[in-house]
Amino acid sequence: MQKTSFIIPNYNGLPWLKPCLQSIRQHTLTPYEIIVVDNGSSDGSVDYCLKNDVKLISLPWNRGFPIACNMGLRIATGDALLLLNNDTLMTKNGLSNMLRCLYSSENIGIVGPMTNYASGKQMLGETFTTVEDMTERMNQTDPGKWMEVERLVGLCFLLRRELLHKVGLLDERFSPGHYEDDDYCHRARQAGYRLMIAGDCFIYHHGSASFRKEDEQSVKHLILQNRQKFIEKWGMEPQAHI
Repeated sequence: MQKTSFIIPNYNGLPWLKPCLQSIRQHTLTPYEIIVVDNGSSDGSVDYCLKNDVKLISLPWNRGFPIACNMGLRIATGDALLLLNNDTLMTKNGLSNMLRCLYSSENIGIVGPMTNYASGKQMLGETFTTVEDMTERMNQTDPGKWMEVERLVGLCFLLRRELLHKVGLLDERFSPGHYEDDDYCHRARQAGYRLMIAGDCFIYHHGSASFRKEDEQSVKHLILQNRQKFIEKWGMEPQAHI
């Protein structure tokens, strides 16, 4: 049976990390491992991980999302690799429906869920009610709700190991974060892989928890800076976030 590696970067996110890990344990029925890459937290996150049976990489300072993901990917042993924000909640049937989509065709490289907080086509088209209600209504297995797209948001990024072997790790020039997911999607498509939204999977997302710790101006500057890095690398605009 396929094993999934959950790779979760964390920076002073203990209030979100606790329910995230609990939701994984509650709703994952297939073999899995949890890898937390801690970016120099001072809020007790490291102690919590040490007491809660996860693989832990503890960094002395905040090195950002792409570098943390890559460190987790390097030690992951799963067949499927799930890059997951610490401010998400896994849901009943969520992972199994995403895995079903990922392995439905050999040329599907990355799968993402629907969610309540994201840019692009993964954002719910209806009003969010509660996690339980959205899960009950949306997570009924239905391949008819799968949709091919040109980009996926990195908040819950499920990829097959073969893709990692072909495409490599996230590009660390985008640290501390923004556009590394757009870059990876572009590289996956260049390698001949398709990207899919599993429309029969809802995952809850609190939304930009780590970047809220930074002031608004510096975040805007980082987004513009990394957008320019993408353009310089590829000679094209990133996919529109619609």
